[in-house]
Amino acid sequence: MATSMPVPIEFRLPEGWQAAKPDEVGAPGAAFVALHPTSQVPGFTTNITIDGEVRSDEISLVEVAEESVTNLAEASRGVAVSDRREIGSADAPGLTQLLTVSAVIGETTRELVQCQVYLAMPDERDPGVRAVVRLAMTAPSEQFDSVRADFQEFVSTVRAGSSGDSGTPGDSSSPSG
Repeated sequence: MATSMPVPIEFRLPEGWQAAKPDEVGAPGAAFVALHPTSQVPGFTTNITIDGEVRSDEISLVEVAEESVTNLAEASRGVAVSDRREIGSADAPGLTQLLTVSAVIGETTRELVQCQVYLAMPDERDPGVRAVVRLAMTAPSEQFDSVRADFQEFVSTVRAGSSGDSGTPGDSSSPSG
């Protein structure tokens, strides 16, 4: 079952991406999924997913990112961290990591690249709690460079929203919790 976001966010999908229902595309843990139909290969479509959870301030974004690597490793043949960088500021910290993933899709082993961006958003009502939002794009390794700029464009549009925000996928969207 698709999850909800711990905080409302707004974003704009780049041209050529289409919103999809997480449960219908095999991403039940995601709050939002977008597919890039023109980059479809047998058994896999390049995708962007959004999820998030409430975390204690005591857990670093590096630890949260490591948890993602561990979870992905359990569901695939292998995962390697190619790059990891802290981004943002003390008031709005973030982290990016680039992963190479060897996954079995159907009966074929496929090499994928996943770019993850973690954004920490403090809870205004409880300063010891924060939401961590994860934005991820997964693409076959041979197609990653052709969709990387789309993901960067998408990430640049992500903003905190208000609980009353609404939008339409492909224009302005706001999964909220």
